[in-house]
Amino acid sequence: MTSPVRLALLGCGTVGSDVVRLLHEQSADLAARIGAPLEIAGIAVRRLGRDRGDLPVDPALFTTDALGLIKRDDVDVVVEVVGGIEPARSWLVEALRAGKSVVTANKALLAEDGATLHDAAAEGGADLYYEASVAGAIPLLRPLRESLHGDRINQVTGIVNGTTNFILSAMDATGAGFAEALEEATELGYAEADPTADVEGFDAAAKAAILASLAFHTRVTAADVHREGITEVSAADVASAKAMGCTIKLLCIATRGADAAGRETVSVRVHPAMIPLTHPLASVGDAFNAVFVEAEAAGQLMFYGRGAGGAPTASAVLGDVVAVARNRLAGVHAASESAYADLPVRPMGEALTRYHISLDVADRPGVLEAVAGVFARHEVSIATVRQAPAGAGPGAELVIVTHVAPDAALAATVRQLRGLDIVRSVTSVLRVEGGA
Repeated sequence: MTSPVRLALLGCGTVGSDVVRLLHEQSADLAARIGAPLEIAGIAVRRLGRDRGDLPVDPALFTTDALGLIKRDDVDVVVEVVGGIEPARSWLVEALRAGKSVVTANKALLAEDGATLHDAAAEGGADLYYEASVAGAIPLLRPLRESLHGDRINQVTGIVNGTTNFILSAMDATGAGFAEALEEATELGYAEADPTADVEGFDAAAKAAILASLAFHTRVTAADVHREGITEVSAADVASAKAMGCTIKLLCIATRGADAAGRETVSVRVHPAMIPLTHPLASVGDAFNAVFVEAEAAGQLMFYGRGAGGAPTASAVLGDVVAVARNRLAGVHAASESAYADLPVRPMGEALTRYHISLDVADRPGVLEAVAGVFARHEVSIATVRQAPAGAGPGAELVIVTHVAPDAALAATVRQLRGLDIVRSVTSVLRVEGGA
């Protein structure tokens, strides 16, 4: 075998520790696959004195000087599992411009400023791999970036956040409210002490931007993604979905197609939605992730598995390490970013969606006619109407499901409904996806 490929590991938390363990446990196999052994040149951490248990690594490898480690001549590949925007961006740009390949799991950085990293990789002639940034161990980004390059992808729909999927699955299974399901997720370790990034959709939006960028050959950032979280989803919403033969999931939906003027555009959004139980994503439960890809020639493809956790994410990281190490030994690097399409991002208001709307209304003649008139004025066609006694008081409940219409028209309809004196409250508004 040739000389070792030497790694600088930035971060040694949950994922970093599992990267170290897998490197140790699978060293012989990894060396055989690459054609050279992998060695850790150093590990950058915030605190040197932290107890790291029985981690199989020489304590002398730890340093708090990440930039100094990256600049060392004996470092070939930089592996970043720290997260955040800075200083990670500066570290990775330094490595890439110096011709050192980078493997990162940093979805936030890629979604906010992936362009800077890709430009630095092109400048330095280095590889930039980031399979672990979306959906953990699921092999997803490599197929989008390589296997499906000969095809046209029209839509990517996914469940890419395990915390929210666990919460919504628990609500569906037990009838619990959001707060109860979140408490259970926290106790079981599926939710962070501060779950904002997950439950408000920030995590999923970052992943949606990465998926859309790869699928549509267009630079999409997290700021381009319409984002809504699941905090307003109620037990009543879940029950209503069940009555329709649906379940509720937090979806990322990225679509390529023509806008009203006929221009080719992309639409990227993250929000809770009802989907029919017959949809492939409906059966994805617990903290699992799944992504449903629709391509013109390949047809429908489903990617499913563990979307988070130390070991699954470390598995994806090491897969990338093997790829970049083999490229380095061969004296080549992978094709750079494909952003040739450079398509404009369509505003959320132009996205075509369906709505499920629950109204608490006065129980008197003419109410249904007045409500239907509001939908007609905004050119939103009603698919179904169901009426039931209200939960409390003398009113009634109207549950309306619309046909497909521009999201802006549906939003304007809801705003006008809130102003009607016969509407006591708009109790729920959810989008409906995956059906006719």
